[in-house]
Amino acid sequence: MDVSRQQAASNDDAEQMPAAEKGPRARTRRLMLETATRLMQAGVTPSVSEVAEAAEVSRATAYRYFPSQAALVQAVVDEGLGPILTWKSVSTDPERRVAELFATAMPRIEAFEATFKAALKLSLDQWAQRQAGTLGTEPAFKRGHRVDLLKDAIAPLKGQLKPRQFKRLAQALSMMFGVEVLIVLKDIWGLESRDMMSVADWAAGALVRAAIAESEAKARGVSTSPKTEMS
Repeated sequence: MDVSRQQAASNDDAEQMPAAEKGPRARTRRLMLETATRLMQAGVTPSVSEVAEAAEVSRATAYRYFPSQAALVQAVVDEGLGPILTWKSVSTDPERRVAELFATAMPRIEAFEATFKAALKLSLDQWAQRQAGTLGTEPAFKRGHRVDLLKDAIAPLKGQLKPRQFKRLAQALSMMFGVEVLIVLKDIWGLESRDMMSVADWAAGALVRAAIAESEAKARGVSTSPKTEMS
């Protein structure tokens, strides 16, 4: 984990905190989020009770802020995502927009890599419990920010690609975006950060160009391979 990058990101977030979030309730919530983030950056997926104990906050108080582990982890994930959630681009070039999104998001995701891996672990644990019928009434931890972000990045193609092609491109790009990319390229392939980003950028750009080329070929009446079609 790059502690200096994480600390810089946390400082930036603190500077951007609105005045309305500086009251006693906000300070307690902030304490819990910081404590949960610290635990998750250490590789732990904490329960609400565990965060309450570490933060020296009563369990009753903790559950008023975060009624479930899923709610707590979701808040920590959103905190980690930070500026990614408000990313916007003024470019009309879809490939450039995707590159800008990756340039904004991937360093941040890497800085909070342990947090996002801990969240992924919760998602996988819940899936296993659901399959075994042991999840009970625990709310599901939902993931999906990348869907909206990637759809926004390729928004200029809405008029060019058919809806199913647009959706397929966003789905394909989602495989090259997020903490899963770090797991594959860093953990499995052993790539350094710069090489990991290079591969992710290259793959994302190739997918955008392929979707555009396919659309243009169809517009010219040139048939494409059935393997590239989506039913």
